Amino acid sequence: MDLRSLQKPLKEQYRSDPNASRITLQAIGGQTDVPVSCSVDIGRAIYQAEAHKGVGGAGAGACSGDLLLGALAACAQITCQMVAAAMGIPTERIAVTVEGDLDLRGTLGISKDVPVGFESIRLNFDVAAPAATPEQLRGLREKTEQYCVVMQTLVRPPNLQTEWAGHEHI
Repeated sequence: MDLRSLQKPLKEQYRSDPNASRITLQAIGGQTDVPVSCSVDIGRAIYQAEAHKGVGGAGAGACSGDLLLGALAACAQITCQMVAAAMGIPTERIAVTVEGDLDLRGTLGISKDVPVGFESIRLNFDVAAPAATPEQLRGLREKTEQYCVVMQTLVRPPNLQTEWAGHEHI
């Protein structure tokens, strides 16, 4: 696949019409018959999610933390692959592993001293590119980290707004 040829008309369009580059992604959570699970519709697929076993879920499905780490892994993996292709770096392997640590006492409201959410996230890139120069590998790392949407969103959180519909008094 020639990534440059694939992206060239897109880049040209976005340069000439910056508004064409703006997109809105949407995910819609849907209630199920039990309070520890839900569906998530991203428009092209529907995923099932459930509470983690450590907070009362069955432990059989992906929890929201899994989905967040999975989104980071997918974004980092695809970004690294695309950057390597764009830079002409031949790779034998690119594999991304993401791990995150959290303390469930925060989520369960057991301790006000324990934050809700991930305390740390580790992103490991395993890249085998024996023909690449050290400069190419540095460039691969810099550009992958620079252009990974999910990583940059976590590093520089966007404005987050909540809106509650259905009740006037909330």
